[in-house]
This record gives sequence, C-alpha cells and structure tokens, in this order.
Amino acid sequence: QVQLVESGGGLVQAGGSLRLSCAASGRTFSSYPMGWFRQAPGKEREFVTAVSWSGTSTVYADSVKGRFTISRDNAKNTVYLQMNSLKPEDTAVYYCAVTNRGLSSSQWSKTALYNYWGQGTQVTVSS
Repeated sequence: QVQLVESGGGLVQAGGSLRLSCAASGRTFSSYPMGWFRQAPGKEREFVTAVSWSGTSTVYADSVKGRFTISRDNAKNTVYLQMNSLKPEDTAVYYCAVTNRGLSSSQWSKTALYNYWGQGTQVTVSS
C-alpha cells in the first residue's frame, strides 16, 4: 500500500514562511519525479512545483517562482516545499504527489499523470 503523508501546514501572516514535508512509504520512489499541487476553495487543483528523481531538476509555476523551493531526500523518501514570502493567495490545501510513469519535465505539471496522492495539508496566509 502506497502512502504519502504531508505535514507542516498551518496559519501564517503574509510575508512569512512555512516548510512542508511529504513522507512516502510502501515502496521506493527515489526513481520518480515528485510534485506539489494546491487547491483553493472553489478552484481546481493546480500545479505548484515538481522535482526530478535526482533532485537536480525542478519546475515551478510562475506564481511561486523565486518564493518557493522544492527539494527531496531519497534516503528518507521525503520531499520538501520551502515557502517564503507567502501571500494570501497562497492559501490552499497543499498535496504532494508521485508518479511512476516515465514523464518528461514538460509533463510534470499535469495533474492527471500523477497516480499517488497525499491527503493534503492546509496552508492559510492571513493579510
């Protein structure tokens, strides 16, 4: 059974920082890309960022570029999302996801191509 468990969400003031973690268990995902997505109330789930299996290649949504940083520790089967300079519009439930499909980096933003998802962690940014 595959499990992805996010943690680190919470309430923060605008301009503040949070670090999310996503721990994977049940199988090894060190060979596959992992990503973060978010969903705000009344909106569709959207891509935030993804990282290659090695951690050397990353892709970011324009809305978070320069503020968010994704990283991974394959020895711990964990992916991280460091979020700085948070804005109220970053408020959402954040999900981590992993795919065992052989995706190119141009496909990492496609929600439908990820086949394992966490339960999500709430991030609320107050103005």
